[in-house]
Amino acid sequence: MTLTTLAVLVPVLPFLGAVAGLLLGRRAPGFVRPLAVLPTLAAFALAVTVAVRQGTGPATDAGTRLTPTGSVPIDLALHLDGFAVLIAVLVGLVASAVQIYSTGYLRDDPRYPSYAALVSLFTAAMLLVVYSGDLMVLLVGWEVMGICSYFLVGHYWETPQARSASLKAFLVTKLGDLPFLIGIFALAASAGTFRINGVLTAAAAGQIHHPTLIALLLLGGVAGKSAQFPLHTWLPDAMAGPTPVSALIHAATMVAAGVYFVARLLPFFLLSQAALAVLAVMAAVTMIGSALAALAQDDIKRVLAYSTIGQLGYMTGALAVGDRDAAVFHLLTHGAFKALLFLGAGALIHAAGTNSLAAMSRMRTLRDRVPDAMWTMGIGLAALAALPPFSGFFSKEAVLRAAEHASSGHAAHVPSAVGWLVLVAGLVTALLTAAYATRAFLLAYRGEGPSAPDGHRVPVVMNAVLWVLAIPALGLGVTVRVLPDWFDGTELTPTLATSVLGVGLALIGVVVTYAAWRAAAARRVPMGAVAVPPRPEAEEPAATEATAIAAHERVYGDIAEAPDPADPGRLLLGPLHRAAAHGFHLDRAYSALFVRPVLGAAGLVRFLDREVVETYVSGASGLPKLLGAAVRRAQTGNVQTYLSALLAGAVVLAVLVAVGA
Repeated sequence: MTLTTLAVLVPVLPFLGAVAGLLLGRRAPGFVRPLAVLPTLAAFALAVTVAVRQGTGPATDAGTRLTPTGSVPIDLALHLDGFAVLIAVLVGLVASAVQIYSTGYLRDDPRYPSYAALVSLFTAAMLLVVYSGDLMVLLVGWEVMGICSYFLVGHYWETPQARSASLKAFLVTKLGDLPFLIGIFALAASAGTFRINGVLTAAAAGQIHHPTLIALLLLGGVAGKSAQFPLHTWLPDAMAGPTPVSALIHAATMVAAGVYFVARLLPFFLLSQAALAVLAVMAAVTMIGSALAALAQDDIKRVLAYSTIGQLGYMTGALAVGDRDAAVFHLLTHGAFKALLFLGAGALIHAAGTNSLAAMSRMRTLRDRVPDAMWTMGIGLAALAALPPFSGFFSKEAVLRAAEHASSGHAAHVPSAVGWLVLVAGLVTALLTAAYATRAFLLAYRGEGPSAPDGHRVPVVMNAVLWVLAIPALGLGVTVRVLPDWFDGTELTPTLATSVLGVGLALIGVVVTYAAWRAAAARRVPMGAVAVPPRPEAEEPAATEATAIAAHERVYGDIAEAPDPADPGRLLLGPLHRAAAHGFHLDRAYSALFVRPVLGAAGLVRFLDREVVETYVSGASGLPKLLGAAVRRAQTGNVQTYLSALLAGAVVLAVLVAVGA
């Protein structure tokens, strides 16, 4: 087969698997799991084949006219380069791991057929975004991912948390998609084509009108999809969905789409220094704010969610300083270790029966129940904290190197102030990231107190997936010397200055957090183990998580009343802890600024409709009724009455004529 044919099959296979799974889910349930796993694995194998055949050669472009529009045509176009093929491999790897993991995680779920089909459709949509060479076709995959996320986040629709989270995720991302759509139309109208290569050619020739306005419109969609400030609030709440869905969204799909889009169109964004400054501010606020929030979260999945927001901030920061190689490199390593962390958290929640870190900190034997999750999550957290020699160290240092290069004024089209902003924010976030990663590990696996409740065995397939993902989380950094040949040739190896600063701050974060944990534990008030709802002996992990999500508010409320939950985050954050635990009350601010005024306006419209319009309509209909009743009373059928009325009328008319004369 030709390279283009193989590339076309990569998104088509999971799409066909999704359709077949939906059609055969009830008629032939025995085929559901093979239809979920095998097409995704085949797509992953084909993605690897495409990457090997494409290699470091020139980009491959192919396309056919999809439809004439009368103005700017739409093409079914394919674009393969180093960025696209490597990200497709990441998507295939994570999606395959999620599908295999889900066979054990949701082994008895009656809604597994629709769940597996939606995961396959989600995967196909992201692969379409990655390989697409046309903005309109890319937009199709972009929107399909939003629809799939709505259904997957709301998988546990019995719980109010899942219902509200799915609706919030859909609405917030759609809020960003509106300016994104307008920006795509404006960009295509200015460039005369939806083809990405054509857009970049027009940008290089200076043919794009109003690049700042268009770039800012596009950044609205990127902020929504990639959960960047101020449209990031949906992502922590989306943790109400199943853990494998969280792994898929955070590691390889949805949130990665925005970063990939900016990386593909970075030469266009470099036309506007104002857009780069906005992107840098957005990245800096996102990095620091999300790291502080992660340090205060009690739900282990929300800790990982805020960490995703912060790591995406690193990627957008690298793009703001004009280095898409560093951004995509961090996207690749982050996908590997973040998928590992979420799937490890799923095994941990199954064993503990709760997703509360404070509850886990009072379970002495929890680390002995899930040794595979403990060791693999340790690798993932070390990569997240950017400790050498784990993969996150190399990619995060590449981002810091790019920021340092821009701060010295050596990056073309990038103001040095943008470089300084990203560099300082990245270093501060490195300290905070190591702190919350250390806190999560200590609270989850170094608990003290009564033994953990009788746990259930984690399915072998789930543990196997964890160890497979631990390999790239540990060793992907060794590709740091090879990747420039696949990308733009930018040097990715760390410099001495950024390495010393980054690693030094990370180690300070680890040591200070450990000391705070020991200090909090020393002053801890003895308490019994947190009550975990009893579970059937053979309960599947997904059912355990659904129960934990439904009960988390109650569990957290019990712990919040305790005088000392031995949480180092409280000592480190001090008075900031309460605000950080609630995401700095951004949801409350948005409710006051947007939701309440809209509801107030809706109430006013409802009042006007019911009390004014309906009163007018009722009055307008009442007058004819009164006139009709009066006329009906006059129609007595008595001839003498009619003659008397005629005579009286004639007399009145005669009098009026006489008076008028």
